[in-house]
Amino acid sequence: MAEIRSVGIPSPRVEGEQKVGGQAIYAVDVVMPDMLWVKVLRSPIAHGRIKKIDLSRAIAVSGVKSIITGEDFGGAKIGKKIIDMPLLADGIVRYIGEKVAAVAAESEAIAEAALELIEVEYEELPIVTEAHQAMQPSAPLLHPNVAEYKGLLHKIETPSNVFVHLTWKKGEVEEGFRQSDVIVENTYTVPAVHQAYIEPHSCLVKLNADGTAEVWTSTKSPFNLREQVGNALQVPPASLIVHPCYVGGDFGGKGDANEVALCYALAKKTGRPVKLLMDYTEELSAGNPRHGAVVKVKTGVKKNGKLIAQRIEFVFDSGAYGAYRPQGYLVGAHDAPGPYRVPHCLVEEKYVYTNKMPCGYMRAPGHLQAFFATESQADLVAKRLGLDPAEYRRMNFMEDGDTSPLGEVIPHVKVGDTLIKALEESNYHNAKPKNIGRGCAIANWVSKGGESYAFVAIDGNGVVTLSSAVTDTGPGAFTIMRQIVGEELKVPLDSIEVQVLDTTQVIKDTGVRGSSSTRVHGGSAYAAAKKAREEILRIAAQAMNTNAEELILYDGGVTHGRAERRMTFAEIARANNGSVIGEGHYANMADGPETSIVAQVAEVEVDEETGEVRVRKLTTAHNTGTILNPLTHQGQIDGGVIMGMGYGIMEDLAVDESGKVLTTNLGEYKIPNIKDVPVLKTAILQSPTGSGPYNSMSIGETALIPTAAAIANAVEDAVGARIRSLPITSEKVLDAIRSR
Repeated sequence: MAEIRSVGIPSPRVEGEQKVGGQAIYAVDVVMPDMLWVKVLRSPIAHGRIKKIDLSRAIAVSGVKSIITGEDFGGAKIGKKIIDMPLLADGIVRYIGEKVAAVAAESEAIAEAALELIEVEYEELPIVTEAHQAMQPSAPLLHPNVAEYKGLLHKIETPSNVFVHLTWKKGEVEEGFRQSDVIVENTYTVPAVHQAYIEPHSCLVKLNADGTAEVWTSTKSPFNLREQVGNALQVPPASLIVHPCYVGGDFGGKGDANEVALCYALAKKTGRPVKLLMDYTEELSAGNPRHGAVVKVKTGVKKNGKLIAQRIEFVFDSGAYGAYRPQGYLVGAHDAPGPYRVPHCLVEEKYVYTNKMPCGYMRAPGHLQAFFATESQADLVAKRLGLDPAEYRRMNFMEDGDTSPLGEVIPHVKVGDTLIKALEESNYHNAKPKNIGRGCAIANWVSKGGESYAFVAIDGNGVVTLSSAVTDTGPGAFTIMRQIVGEELKVPLDSIEVQVLDTTQVIKDTGVRGSSSTRVHGGSAYAAAKKAREEILRIAAQAMNTNAEELILYDGGVTHGRAERRMTFAEIARANNGSVIGEGHYANMADGPETSIVAQVAEVEVDEETGEVRVRKLTTAHNTGTILNPLTHQGQIDGGVIMGMGYGIMEDLAVDESGKVLTTNLGEYKIPNIKDVPVLKTAILQSPTGSGPYNSMSIGETALIPTAAAIANAVEDAVGARIRSLPITSEKVLDAIRSR
């Protein structure tokens, strides 16, 4: 009999029919009887003291049930790690778009009308919108009490706008520079960019008579949400019941809980369910985008090209608050040196308050800023030495078991093979016409850990059900988990049902983050399926009076090959009081140890008269682990490459000198569309060393990390114009050509 296989088979998404058929429930779809709508009044100025708020005209509007301001919260603040953001402005506003008051009314229209009648008197204060200006002693101090905030990453002796300052090192970098023959220094600038998820933030909160609260919201991390809201409002996190909803796109932006806390307060005050839905102007002007940054890179090399020392200094523009970073810093920035052998290395990170929208996490947080700088720098160092950029990289790559630039031993890092594959597949060294350029760049990603529970149950009818509290944000976590269960139990995928659990039904789940879903949630599904398999064999062996080793799982049952006896899953469950249950728990918060590798080649055409850059082709090679689902695996790569291209050539959440966001809709804020997509080519090198089930490895974030640098390197190859600031616009290229 042919074995039923699930892993390695291109499988459509388990939730696909629900989504295209309109049955999938998102937070915006949830409505309740007697529900109120919430709208938020936002600050029109970037920095100021609130002298007076007059609510009298607004509260008199028919249908308005409650209005709250910062005074209602007694100074309560919220945050993922650093707790520095008021739920509503507490006497001071620090960016245009900060929440000042919230209205709960019978309809959205009534709430919006009431907002127009709220009168706020501000005393404007000096503003600072550039991080480097904010670091100066003369800059206005935006958070005088910063040293008192909870969750700080280190003690702050003297308050300043630099509230996070971290260093990572190996060796002695200054000694490394003294040993170097050639030193190259450059500065790179990247803007803030938005996640541009399709679904804006939405939530609904209903309080129950027993003191619990039911929550429906667009979040990727229900358990983290409970902690944030519970700590901010001083309520037990376990009293918050977060119901599962589909999430219409995340890319790192759906992990905060600010709106939920606000709705909780209004639900408690009114005694009615309340719902908030942000519009996209609010998303773009007051969301939690990727950090803008200035990155200085100093590289020391020998004349033969051997890397000796590298110093990388980041200044990240945090915006008005630091509340949106789960670890308080960006986990990718200190990976900036990449998979190279660097004897002496120092990475310094500073996070600076400014009067702009607060920034948070976005797909590959910190990595994109870092690798645009260091992979652009690699080309410039090679050019200074008269070396081919690919050859300069190759001669400095780490190999398996080498120590990383910051001192960690990496047992698996197949970067050389991956670059060679990318160069071959892209025809990197082939002749090309005038104004056509090719550029390469590489990046690495160390897999992230987490914690998850999953359950596999078989009932008296033989139905297999997979249960977990993981939230579906789009990548298809349940599809992979279902494939793993199918592989272990040897049943077809369409026979496995899926149940999404709320927060009362499992102990903990760290949520979707850092390309860890297959490792963490797949790991718990794998453990649950293995336990269910063991139980099935144990019960069947007992019923057949034989040993479990003599039994074979196949197509929803167990067969005793020698005796030619068979029991179905239904019969086995009924023989065990009606059910078989396997519980799986995965808990490993450690990163790695293996690293996923991507090598990319961009081919561009540049118009020398206009500076226009057209990306013709993007070739991506990956060293990854076992591919569990080729369909969704390729989807992650293609989506990542295009997101990286958008970062490279068009995206910019532009802010003027007053702190006002200029791109407040998706007509003005440009992201790639179908006409922008170039020829995409992918090459895969599989290695059976991943830390996920069946030796799988991370893929969700690697593909977009090196794209911007590859494009910048290709532009210089085409017309000799080096662009050190993103996005790579026609204007910048034309200026560089003219000053070449």
